[in-house]
Amino acid sequence: MAKKPKLLSDLFHDTLKDVYFAENRILKVLPKMAKAAQSKDLKAAFLKHEKETRGQVKRLEQVFKIMGKRPQAKKCEAIMGITKEGAEIMTDYKGMPALDAGLTAAAQAVEHYEISRYGTLRTWAEELGMSDAAALLEATLKEEKATDVALTGLAKTVVNVEAEAEL
Repeated sequence: MAKKPKLLSDLFHDTLKDVYFAENRILKVLPKMAKAAQSKDLKAAFLKHEKETRGQVKRLEQVFKIMGKRPQAKKCEAIMGITKEGAEIMTDYKGMPALDAGLTAAAQAVEHYEISRYGTLRTWAEELGMSDAAALLEATLKEEKATDVALTGLAKTVVNVEAEAEL
């Protein structure tokens, strides 16, 4: 018996489950990063993004609904690895001048992963004729890009400078 061919819609659904897992994982990590951050500006950025991420999860749930599927997560090894690196930075650099620079870099690794995923999902949604889903994914993509820009700004003006300071 021949195996049923997997189509773009299947790949879209699998990737949606992957990013749904990632966003829910990020919701668990952001409060820890905010608590670990030494800069009040970086703490505030993490807390702001936590709030945004809650909205992003809701948007993903709407995309599942548009597809007629229940929201379901599939373990994302990429986000597990990125968040593990972030946890190592929190441990290895606790109380050190470079902690916030490391946290910022870890957060940007997450953002870059998400920007990649949301850009792909948005494009696939358009290809599949799901304009409502594409609009939801585009809204999240814009937020992720804005967060990345904000983190770059913090890195350049605050955290990288402080990372060079002596205790």
